[in-house]
Amino acid sequence: MQRGLSVQESEFIKLRTSQINACAFCVDLHSREARRAGIAQQKLDLLSAWREAGLFGDRQRAVLAVAEAATVLPGTEESDADLAAARPVLGEEAFVAAEWVAATINTFNRISILSRHSVRPRDTEGKVIR
Repeated sequence: MQRGLSVQESEFIKLRTSQINACAFCVDLHSREARRAGIAQQKLDLLSAWREAGLFGDRQRAVLAVAEAATVLPGTEESDADLAAARPVLGEEAFVAAEWVAATINTFNRISILSRHSVRPRDTEGKVIR
């Protein structure tokens, strides 16, 4: 755990933020990292519909709400309510850590998009196909 966030929670933030920003390179990277961290494929498949899926626990929903609020700007009454609800679920230290992870991956997404980092084809084991 880093500052109250599990590796899985951190990867949820990175992947959801990258999805919203349409950063293909980062979606590819963090999908693999999320699987490596033990996140079930079904949750990865349903991540873009996490609110409707009913499969995500309280902490997972809290970190996903932080990810979305930090990515979709300006904030709204709904995102403000999501953040207010997420804070007691995560606790102050993990809440702040989630904000920093979201802010950082937003920056990396923008760098990757502007740099035109490409997604390389991979085989079923995740190895780059040359």
